[in-house]
Amino acid sequence: MRANRRVWFFIRKSLLGGLTILLPISIIVFFFRWIYQTVTDMISPFTSVFINAFGLPKFVADWLAVLAVMVLCFLVGTLVATRLGSWLWQQWEENVMTRLPGYTTVREVIAQLMGNSSDSPFSRGEVARVWLYGRNVDVSVTALVTSRHADGHVTVFVPTGPNPTSGFIYHVDETLVELHPEIGVENMMKTVVACGAGTASLFKTDSPKKP
Repeated sequence: MRANRRVWFFIRKSLLGGLTILLPISIIVFFFRWIYQTVTDMISPFTSVFINAFGLPKFVADWLAVLAVMVLCFLVGTLVATRLGSWLWQQWEENVMTRLPGYTTVREVIAQLMGNSSDSPFSRGEVARVWLYGRNVDVSVTALVTSRHADGHVTVFVPTGPNPTSGFIYHVDETLVELHPEIGVENMMKTVVACGAGTASLFKTDSPKKP
C-alpha cells in the first residue's frame, strides 16, 4: 500500500513538474503563432505581390511584406515629421478622415495605448496607491492618476491583470491617494501583467498609518 502511494506520488510530482515547464512554453508558442497568423492575414495583399512577382515561398514573402510595411511606416512617419508633411496630413485629416465614422475614437484609443497622446496615462500618468474604501479600511489598489479636479478630487485608473489596458475609473478624494513618483509606469504595469506579483518590492515604503 505504501509502495503504491509512493509510486502515485512520484507520477503526480513528475506530471506536475512537466506541466509546470511545458505549459508556459506551449502558451508562449500559441501566443506567437496567433500573432503571426494575425499579422500574415493582414499583410496578405503584400505577400501575394511578392509570391506572384518573384515566386518566393510564402514564409519568405511574409517576412519581406512585414519589412515593407515597416519601411512604409518609417517613410510616412518621416514625411509627417516635416513641416510640409505635417500641414498636408493635418488638412487631410480635418477635411477627410474626421468625417469617417469612428475614426476619431480609434485614433485617440491608439494614441492613449501607445503613449503618443499628450494626456496618455501610459506615458505621463502618476503611479499611486489608492484606498478606495477609506483609510480606515485596510484595502488598497494600484492605480494611475489621470486627472485632478478643482474641488480636490482625483481621477484614477485602476488596470486589471493580466490585461493592463482594461480596468476601472474612480473619482476619489485626494486624501485617499498616495503618490509614488519613484515608481515608473512601466514597472507598475509589469506587476499588473503579473497579476500582482512583484508588488511587494514595488511599494517598498511603509503604508501610512490609519487614523
